[in-house]
Amino acid sequence: MDLKDSSDTALIEEFKKGAHEAFDELIERHSSRLYQAAYGLLSSKEDAEEVVQDAFIRAYNALGSFRGDASFETWIYRIVVNLARNKYHWNRRRGQELNMSLTRDNTSGDFGQGEEIELPDNSMEPDCILEVAETEGDIMECLEKLPETIRETLVMRHVNEFSYEKIAETLSCNIGTVKSRIARGREMLKNMIQKLNRKDIPAREA
Repeated sequence: MDLKDSSDTALIEEFKKGAHEAFDELIERHSSRLYQAAYGLLSSKEDAEEVVQDAFIRAYNALGSFRGDASFETWIYRIVVNLARNKYHWNRRRGQELNMSLTRDNTSGDFGQGEEIELPDNSMEPDCILEVAETEGDIMECLEKLPETIRETLVMRHVNEFSYEKIAETLSCNIGTVKSRIARGREMLKNMIQKLNRKDIPAREA
């Protein structure tokens, strides 16, 4: 069976039959977009990598009971969003200097215990986010200031290029709410960036 040509559903079925290499293909297939999303939510390469690794560890350990009520992509994206939320709030409470390691004692033999997942190299670096490389720093700074639900929705739409329907499914809300958050978020982001640019004009001219 050619795993690269298989659907996510077929890969999950193979995994359940004992072909654990099928999970490697799921990592290869989804890690880049998940990393981009996590970076958009956290503004930190290290935190984004940690969240994606943790998400795949959790997915691996839970995949045997995966029922397919949602697609694998939606399911693991929800895991990433939830972990990113937790990490974001943890960082705000404790400060950015605290970095939790994913390395654990290998006592149970479970996947990911005592080692880190080797994620594929991401072809799209964070400075390509929202396709404005020259203002990436400003954009990430402004994104971080947005309300959580609006930030998540914008990242899904503009970084991961999710449809309105897929965003609604992932965040468990209706399409009207998604469109409203995106419209509001775009306006807020635009105003924030304009204020930053106006503030920086004297320094840049100097």
